[in-house]
Amino acid sequence: MRSLAGDPAARGLLDDAATLAFEGKNLVLTHDMIVEGVHFLAEDPAEDVAWKLVAVNLSDLAAKGAKPLGVLLGYTLTGNSDWDDAFVIGLGEVLHAFGTALIGGDTVSAPPLAPGRSD
Repeated sequence: MRSLAGDPAARGLLDDAATLAFEGKNLVLTHDMIVEGVHFLAEDPAEDVAWKLVAVNLSDLAAKGAKPLGVLLGYTLTGNSDWDDAFVIGLGEVLHAFGTALIGGDTVSAPPLAPGRSD
């Protein structure tokens, strides 16, 4: 993918954040994802997963000395309304705790959760 990331903002894809010059300032952009079984466990509370998702992205910004203007979220609806509702609660809590806003993103529906999932 590095061959496709020729814009200087991409920094050769060697960093978790891109730095884009915009109207005389540097805009720092990041988009980390988390994956069940890699970054969190299936039995982790949905609220905690929301906190981690936001925190890993805010951490990338903090590493660059950037102040977050807002959060874009990509989220796959699980088909389990209890999980999704708890995730939204956790999302609201973490956004409030860090004083940032959800400014957009995308949600998609996925097939039902795998059998044996504990949520």
